[in-house]
Amino acid sequence: MIGLIRIPYSLLPSIYMLPYRSSAITPRRSMRINYDWRLARLIDDDDLVIDEIYWTSNVTVQTLVRRLIALQKGRMSPEARILYERFGDVEINPEGHLEDYDWPKYNNDEKILFDEAVIAIARLKVAESSEDMDKRLDMLVSSANEIRSNWTTSESRCIEWAGLFLTEINLDTRRKEIIESIIESESITSVADKLGTIKPLFEPSEIEWNALKRHCESVSILTKRLKEQEDSIRIMALEYMPSLSALIGPLGASKLLVLAGSRGRLARMPSGSLQVLGAHAAMAAHRNGASPPKHGSVLFSLPQVGKSPKWVRGKIARFIAGKASIAVRVDHFGGERWNDVEISKINEDIKNIINKFPKPPKRK
Repeated sequence: MIGLIRIPYSLLPSIYMLPYRSSAITPRRSMRINYDWRLARLIDDDDLVIDEIYWTSNVTVQTLVRRLIALQKGRMSPEARILYERFGDVEINPEGHLEDYDWPKYNNDEKILFDEAVIAIARLKVAESSEDMDKRLDMLVSSANEIRSNWTTSESRCIEWAGLFLTEINLDTRRKEIIESIIESESITSVADKLGTIKPLFEPSEIEWNALKRHCESVSILTKRLKEQEDSIRIMALEYMPSLSALIGPLGASKLLVLAGSRGRLARMPSGSLQVLGAHAAMAAHRNGASPPKHGSVLFSLPQVGKSPKWVRGKIARFIAGKASIAVRVDHFGGERWNDVEISKINEDIKNIINKFPKPPKRK
């Protein structure tokens, strides 16, 4: 007769909490833990629920918000963690409840609680996004681009419209004067007198003149709005990317950031990729067999590149792209801000590049 082993009562809880392990009596079965924010279940291959734990204590909107945010980050729920610690080596399937037809449905109270938590998370994300300088600069730059697009179209329309009556004036060199004169005048004849040109043979009707004048006034308003937007961009860029702004200007720095997606992505971008940011059309043509672009629109807008001889623009663009890559890393990773001495040295190096290649290379 086999003798019975007496186990002290003090050891029973610890034995009960031992991890589930295979043995000759209880062979290991493949099991998985499915869970959502309400409960966690341990399920075997036969879809039998071996164990389950519900969330029952301190269920509030605030605690649910914290729990949902943790689940978004890939964390296990407390109930799933308990099952994992209890049963050991099992598969964790956070999305398994979506495929489980027997998973408990939401009751009315749970639906209300979940809806309130989702709204609270959305408000929290919106509040957090207000601190995101990347998104704020993106909004400023994008809105400035939209204003500039509207301004370009409206300004061209005003000049063409005025050119129907002021046939002898140079519409290319006196564009700003034409719009300002129309806003300040009461008739097209007065505009001609202010601009010192021949009076028109035919004058617009009163209704047409008022429409032209209002259109010119809208261009003036867009000009002021665009200036305000760009001033805001300059202030934020100088604060957020001081070294890069000192090198290529705050507007250029902010455009590079928007094209890259964020300051972090721009800081991790190779200088060769930074060099061609904004060259969308040229890159598309390059895929079809054209020569690769030497610079993007942002770098070409710099006077060091755009006003230099065409045979050295590629060299200068590569040089500035390399320096810009270093500058944005200084800004992003907390390096020492570049001062006027570094910028002057870089500009001097650019002049040396231009002087080194005073003439275009000879064709072979």
